[in-house]
Amino acid sequence: MCERSVAGKSPDMTLTTMPALGLGTWELEGSDAISSVRTALGLGYTHVDTAQAYGNEAEVGRGIADSGVDRDDVWLTTKVWNTNLAPEAVITSTEESLRRLGTEFVDLLLIHWPAQIDTLEETLEAMTQLQERGLTRHLGVSNFTADQVRRAAKVAQITTNQVEYHAQLGQEPVREALRDVAASLTAYSPLGRGDLLRNDVVLGIAEEAEIEPAQVLLRWLLDQDDVVVVPKATGEAHLRSNLAALSLAPLDPTHTAALDALPKDRRVIDPPFAPDWD
Repeated sequence: MCERSVAGKSPDMTLTTMPALGLGTWELEGSDAISSVRTALGLGYTHVDTAQAYGNEAEVGRGIADSGVDRDDVWLTTKVWNTNLAPEAVITSTEESLRRLGTEFVDLLLIHWPAQIDTLEETLEAMTQLQERGLTRHLGVSNFTADQVRRAAKVAQITTNQVEYHAQLGQEPVREALRDVAASLTAYSPLGRGDLLRNDVVLGIAEEAEIEPAQVLLRWLLDQDDVVVVPKATGEAHLRSNLAALSLAPLDPTHTAALDALPKDRRVIDPPFAPDWD
């Protein structure tokens, strides 16, 4: 399994690693969530991403348990939902997440959205208490703008910012901020919710490179420094295909240039509580 060094250190100042490709579980429910997680770990995945808001933490935990893979060999991420960002709620909701997941700790705990940015410092201080108790090994954020990343990094060591990122959505201001604070970017919806799989440029590259369109898009992201990718997948064939992107050679420079040249203004995920990205 390919892993990427996380830009940042643990509280004990030891360098850690975060698997470069994980399984995203948004919209996976019930037996599908259990099966996808169990199958993914059996195939060699070592990174699973969930959230309180996904409503599937119990199923994700069941899938990990059923896989037979040692818990210490799985990087597990969950996220604190918008209604749980007050300090006391951060602590109680995370404890509830751990019970649902059937684990004593998560590897990474994220603020899911900057929905209560006015109290960001208090939220991060509560998350730091959880880290000091050993309930999470690392802290991070999700859907934060560049300015919000810098603000968060003044309070806590931020491991990553999980944001929508794909070949038709640029994130350079965010990436610059993350470089400044020695953190990684975790890309969700890396296939543009599937629309990019039908893009003529992507299809042309896939034909020339003799790989699948999804692998083109995942490889474009994986070729970038300090980018981690968490595509959702169901079914063994889909899971295998995504995982195989890790072992592919970097894209040909001409293919990378063609993807770089695509318009970078197509945002798929933009709920009412999203920040002002402009």
